[in-house]
Amino acid sequence: MDTAALDRLRDLCLALPEVTERLSHGEPTWFIRDKKTFVMFADHHHDDRLAFWCAAPPGAQAELVAEAPERFFRPPYVGHRGWLGVYLDVPEVDWAEVAEIVADAYRQIAPKTLIARMP
Repeated sequence: MDTAALDRLRDLCLALPEVTERLSHGEPTWFIRDKKTFVMFADHHHDDRLAFWCAAPPGAQAELVAEAPERFFRPPYVGHRGWLGVYLDVPEVDWAEVAEIVADAYRQIAPKTLIARMP
């Protein structure tokens, strides 16, 4: 497991209101109010790549995958719902962009009262 990438992703997720972490399907996963998943770590579980899967705004998955398939993908199981896969094993991860993607994922799942409390 790439602990540096996991630690950075964990910090981004846990900085958001009422987010908890627990294992789901053998991978670290982040939940809002301990119920709804918005980000899932993917450490070579389904292929040989290090990544995370997350909720995404409508159309974002198709746009990002078409624009940069070396960085983004349609994840299995949840891709049909518009979720986005983000590779973390690329030469240089743009952590500012990852922070925006995580915040967008949160906004897709969280209730409005929690979105209003976002930093």
